[in-house]
Amino acid sequence: MTRTLRALVYGDVDLNLIDGSAVWAQSTVQALSRAGCRTRLVLKAPVETGRLTDPLAGLPGVTVVRPYEEHLVPGQGAHPLSPYQASQLLTRLDAEEPCDLLVLRGRRLVKQIVGDGRFDGRIWAYLTDIPQSPAEMTEQDRADLARIAGASRQLLCQTEELRCFLEAWVPEACGRAVLCPPAVPDPGFAVPRRDAPHDPVRLVYTGKFAPRWNTLPMTLLPARLAERGIRAELHAVGDKIHKDAAHPGFDTAMAEALRTTPGVVHHGGVPREEAMRIAADCDLGLGWRDSSLDSSLELSTKVLEFGSLGLPVVLNRTPAHEALLGTDYPLFVPGDAALADAVDAVAAGVRDAGARQLAAERCAAAARQYTMDAAAARWRAHLDGAFPAAPAAVASRGRPLRIGVAGHDLKFLTRLLDHFRALPGFDVRVDAWPALAQHDPVASRELADWADVVVVEWCGPAAVWYSRHKRRGSRLIVRLHRFELDAGYPQQVDIDAVDQVVCVSPYYARSTRERTGWPASKITTIGNWVDVDQLDRPKAPGAHHRLGMIGIAPSRKRLDLGLDVLEALRAHDRRWHLSVKSKPPWEYWWIWNKPEERAHYEAILRRMQTSPLLEGAVVFDRFGPDVPNWLRRVGHVLSTSDDESFHLAPAEGMASGAVPALLPWPGADEIYDRRWIHDTPEAMADSIARLGEREDWRTAGETARGQVREGFSLDRVAGQWTDLLVSG
Repeated sequence: MTRTLRALVYGDVDLNLIDGSAVWAQSTVQALSRAGCRTRLVLKAPVETGRLTDPLAGLPGVTVVRPYEEHLVPGQGAHPLSPYQASQLLTRLDAEEPCDLLVLRGRRLVKQIVGDGRFDGRIWAYLTDIPQSPAEMTEQDRADLARIAGASRQLLCQTEELRCFLEAWVPEACGRAVLCPPAVPDPGFAVPRRDAPHDPVRLVYTGKFAPRWNTLPMTLLPARLAERGIRAELHAVGDKIHKDAAHPGFDTAMAEALRTTPGVVHHGGVPREEAMRIAADCDLGLGWRDSSLDSSLELSTKVLEFGSLGLPVVLNRTPAHEALLGTDYPLFVPGDAALADAVDAVAAGVRDAGARQLAAERCAAAARQYTMDAAAARWRAHLDGAFPAAPAAVASRGRPLRIGVAGHDLKFLTRLLDHFRALPGFDVRVDAWPALAQHDPVASRELADWADVVVVEWCGPAAVWYSRHKRRGSRLIVRLHRFELDAGYPQQVDIDAVDQVVCVSPYYARSTRERTGWPASKITTIGNWVDVDQLDRPKAPGAHHRLGMIGIAPSRKRLDLGLDVLEALRAHDRRWHLSVKSKPPWEYWWIWNKPEERAHYEAILRRMQTSPLLEGAVVFDRFGPDVPNWLRRVGHVLSTSDDESFHLAPAEGMASGAVPALLPWPGADEIYDRRWIHDTPEAMADSIARLGEREDWRTAGETARGQVREGFSLDRVAGQWTDLLVSG
């Protein structure tokens, strides 16, 4: 990020009450300030206590906007702003000082602002109050989230699990969802260390008081522990008590328990740093919740805060907590997480010094991944990608460089187009042809007359048309992949009108020169881009025994050879499986109309039905853009094609940490390291089997990830294209 960006931050949260959502607003502003943003935090309601806002005073570039006190909205502030009022206010503030990004939290709020349509493309939406299981997701939910994703520049996801779930159910989120986990501030004080717990033992809970957070049963812990000969106190910090229609009377009972229960010390609402001081002087943190929350895709901020204080935490055993702390973490609540189970876990933490020490170390190690510095670094990376610096050659121009993009299929240009549109000094328009040889000549002529540079994707009919209608003084760049050479279109292109032909591999650059006779000076190579940041995700358990293939049509993709590899592996180890992510061949009419293509796939299907080694070992997954999520389950990506121009699948697999395995199609060794290329399916299977040990496989995957990041990362390829566009 090379310029000062302006951010507006608004959460549908009340900063008078300390809970995870209110702390999010404070932490987001702090991280944005550290990332170099000029940030305005807009309050939803008048602040009666400065516990969360006072620490923001004096931060570089930070302003707290108080709508009622500053008379920006009518009334005396008796009620918090509604989503409609918030949308109107944010629009007014943006008109006075336009923002580059609008960071929002709360589904109702975001839905309102998206509906108003004034911030499309600038919304960075942080959503947790959404369905988090297939059973909860309705068609209306999907439609709402699709509209939100379409209007947002980024969707900020607290955890990898939430991001993957959102991408699976809302395809529009793919490519826009980025990780934005909780941030834990440094304590700001010396954390006390003690070898033994206090007497009585001090348990601590901070946050909101709500039924499913087990805060009412927590008040019974001192008495239940006393029955086991353990003297204990519960230190409760917070003042937000939920009123819950499903649990009538909870708020009254909770307030009474905090006030009158022996052994319970209620500190009320205090500033975040004071809450951390109280927790630091305790012995065990409580993150125990009702088991109905075990499937939550969110991460508890309090667990991380306790961890930053070196405090061991008693909490439910869930997949998310196991991933964070390890399956052998000693203070998981056993059983069904009932009160008796929690008492067992706390008692173990009190009496077993080794378990308590191990738990403290695990929690501290986990918290180190979520520091405020780490949050600021993540924000800087997100902002650098969304707001790239203007090329020097463009910055000095009197007007923007006009870039026209034309073609019938722009799927290989999507993220490059995003980059071009984000570049200061670029003005981008698209002439989207509905089919290979169909277009609106009037629209194409307008683009040709307007653009300084025209980029034509695929050297097909669009390239032919633009080469014959090029405006004098403009530049024409054509990208050629593979099929065009056999289709005969290059011979129809007026090469004198073309300034540069871009091929995606050295092999096809040579083939283009040899088969067309075009001047070598006009032909260059820029590989396909790989969004390594989106694809770089933790692998799911069992991934190292799963093969993957992306795209199996037409027959030259050679699924049959992939099955050869699978059979060879399963002959020795039945843990091996193959996942295929592809449209079925019968959905491509131009493929399925060919008898030889049908025969090829019919033979494959018969083989899968009759081979004992393949029974139950092949899974066909739905075609879609959620490739990063899908690749989490894949440890080896196969490329068994007869020929490819580049083949993106192994590169995407490499970026995910999967090990690529290729057969020697022409030019493969000029794109991919020779170590990943095997002469036969049998040799490929042998190499994969030798990586069956988890650490060998991980090491190879990390090597592959580094290679694709260095060679084909989106940043690198976008830079090469940008240089090409401004070089004329």
